[in-house]
Amino acid sequence: MAGWPDLTRIPPSLLPVLTGPGAPFELVREDVRGVEMTVFAQRPRSLPELLAAAAREHPDRPYLVLPERTVTYREAADAARAVAAALRSRHGIAAGDRVALAGANSAEHALTIWGVLLLGAVVVGLNGWWTGPELAAGLALTEPALLVADEPRLARLTQLDADAGSKVVADAVAGAVSFTDLAVPAAAGTASETGETGAPAFEPAAVEEDDACAILFTSGTSGRPKGALISHRGLVNFAMDAALRGAVEAVSGAAPPPAGTPVSVLTGPFFHISGLGPLTAVAPRSGMTLVLPPPGRWDPAVHLELTARHGVTQWSGVPTQILRLLEHPDLDRMARATIRSVGCGGATISPELPRLLEQRMPGTPLTNGYGMTETCGLGTAISGPRLAAHPTSAGVPTPTAEVVVRDESGAEITDGRIGELWIRCPSTFLGYWGESVSPVDDQGWYPTGDYGRFEGGLLQVESRLRDMIVRGGENIYPIEIENRLLEHADVADAAVIGVAHRELGQEVLAVIVPRHGAVIDPADVRAWVGASLAAFKVPAHVTTVSSLPRNTTGKVLKQDLRERFDIPPGADGGTETGSGSGTGVDAGVGSGTAAAR
Repeated sequence: MAGWPDLTRIPPSLLPVLTGPGAPFELVREDVRGVEMTVFAQRPRSLPELLAAAAREHPDRPYLVLPERTVTYREAADAARAVAAALRSRHGIAAGDRVALAGANSAEHALTIWGVLLLGAVVVGLNGWWTGPELAAGLALTEPALLVADEPRLARLTQLDADAGSKVVADAVAGAVSFTDLAVPAAAGTASETGETGAPAFEPAAVEEDDACAILFTSGTSGRPKGALISHRGLVNFAMDAALRGAVEAVSGAAPPPAGTPVSVLTGPFFHISGLGPLTAVAPRSGMTLVLPPPGRWDPAVHLELTARHGVTQWSGVPTQILRLLEHPDLDRMARATIRSVGCGGATISPELPRLLEQRMPGTPLTNGYGMTETCGLGTAISGPRLAAHPTSAGVPTPTAEVVVRDESGAEITDGRIGELWIRCPSTFLGYWGESVSPVDDQGWYPTGDYGRFEGGLLQVESRLRDMIVRGGENIYPIEIENRLLEHADVADAAVIGVAHRELGQEVLAVIVPRHGAVIDPADVRAWVGASLAAFKVPAHVTTVSSLPRNTTGKVLKQDLRERFDIPPGADGGTETGSGSGTGVDAGVGSGTAAAR
């Protein structure tokens, strides 16, 4: 499905102003890593170029707003240069080096990201919810030149047994520095590497569009998170693609026209595309102000209070968060006056969400879509009246994305049948770190492993990686949990599936076959999993069976388990439930500040 279908929604008189030659969103066909694709002609060529432009165009506009401080775009650009200078002079970081970052969202974390990018180095975004062993695995895989972490993350790593990690991990922990060591002095205008105060004399490294800027972790079929290598081009294109969609919504009357500075509460953690994309690309591209909640678990009351205090104009988050905001008793008093749009991502939405939004905040447009880390979130999108009419649809391909459905032989399906979804766009990743063969083919197509179909030009996603569990925006691959369960002395066999949950989308259910004579204690199972894996991976439900259904080759028939156990939360049905480790929204709803637990 080539070409952007929504070009037809732009009034003919405005088409040349938006996408014609020399226009801000001029669309052309160019070579991208050997493949012709649709790109924006008037695009910045790197993320540092985006930040420099933002600092020039609106230097005194707030960029990051936190409880203890506000950082303008000019201050961010100056501080980023100071951080980069410190990274280079004190730690020898150079272009192409990998710098691992582990911590809650903060101004210091954000400025460190920018310092790394100015050097042409690569940000390794370690998941802040990971346990010590999981953090160690991320370090062992990426072998960074430096680890920058906050105290809680560093404590998890230093508590590992000496023989639990490799020399790479031990060296990384021994040489680690804190975010405040790098960023606070720089932001305060202390001496630069030249010995002078103010912005240091620093020239950013020369960066090519297709140079890597980040490694973001995503679940893989091996059960271990894989490091997706993201490019500067990928994130810049992501921001411009979103901006064009917003402009079309405004000129077509599907959304209110922009008025004043856009302000958003950033709920996505910096180690996710949902956090890194807005921080480094969307906000600088649009001059948006990002409000960062205080450290701690995401709280709808705090979100609403920040909305009222800072005049937040748009909400973005996983469907779980949007539902909780819409159901909060303080919604009318604290949010309705300023919110102009609501965006969802990270999980499918229920038909209830757009209905509830229209009921509580009439006329506020809602946007949803389909994408993944490997495409910087690009794929398809749907919003406004179209989403209201088709609430289960993931929409149409975005301006620079092509999406096709293919059968098992690789042939394209055009008659509405279900097949695997393939995506091609300039934002597609460069491959997985440490793997010599990229899943992207020589024509630029990425096979997502997800399945869906097109109906009337709109994408219907039928399943996500078949077995993948998407809990509150977090991707969970069952094999990682199953491997941990099978290490338990009382577990003979185990399978993990996702069961429906109204707010989270899905929760984790462990189906266990006990060893002969053993009695399975759900609380013990949760504690066992939680000792090794992040809280959002801990089973919320545990049940026992005498045997698992398998086919003739021995593969577990998970569809049989889904049909048997996909029961409403709170129902009995033989499934154990409880409030042990990892249960409930607070165990990991997609909030960057939740990483500060």
